[in-house]
Amino acid sequence: GVALTEDGQNLLQAAQLASAGLEREIRRLGQRRPERITIGMSTYFASRWLSPRLMTFITQHPEFSLNLMPLIDLIDLQAHNIDLAIRWGKGDWTDLEIEPLLPCPVFPAAGTAIAGRVARDGLAETLAEVPLLHDRKGSVAWRDWFGAAGLAYPSAPEQLVIPDPNVRVQAVIDGQGVALYDESVAAEIAAGQLIQISPVSLDDYGYFLAYPKDALSLPGPRAFRAWILAEAGATAETSGA
Repeated sequence: GVALTEDGQNLLQAAQLASAGLEREIRRLGQRRPERITIGMSTYFASRWLSPRLMTFITQHPEFSLNLMPLIDLIDLQAHNIDLAIRWGKGDWTDLEIEPLLPCPVFPAAGTAIAGRVARDGLAETLAEVPLLHDRKGSVAWRDWFGAAGLAYPSAPEQLVIPDPNVRVQAVIDGQGVALYDESVAAEIAAGQLIQISPVSLDDYGYFLAYPKDALSLPGPRAFRAWILAEAGATAETSGA
């Protein structure tokens, strides 16, 4: 028979320990949780545009998990551990890297009662008397729209700030004021719940991808950026934009 020497026994034990450690590491890697990517956006954008497309990313990238964080104001992304954000506006922010994502011209819309006032009393007079609904304090969107329409911005307009876009839609339907919307409210317009009260739109408004300067050094945010830009491009082609 063949027997191991003392040195051979020592070598065997070392090999067995190394093999066991290697197996444990392989199991650990196999059980490791996917890398999490935190994306900040409004619930409005998430439900109306992103949600129907999201499974495509999850299927293509099982190595990542997504955490969608409701985002209303222009918060510090890094302080809240947000990798990337989707912001609505005209892209004139300087605190982050900004890329155009989805052009969405905005126009004023109202519920049936206020739309009836516009038809009866005229657009300028009605807008001077009803509340202008804003998405956040300090927003200049309405001021931009009045300029594009060639109308004088009311000196002391009655304003109502409703940060949650879904609540703002319902408030306009209920006659609480008028707001600026894009094509994402097409269903409400088709149903007659919202009525576009002017053909004038702000064509430079839309959704933008925003992220800290070093965000794309990580594979997760880099993969999500590439995917969502491709999805937005496909949407623009489909709509003829």
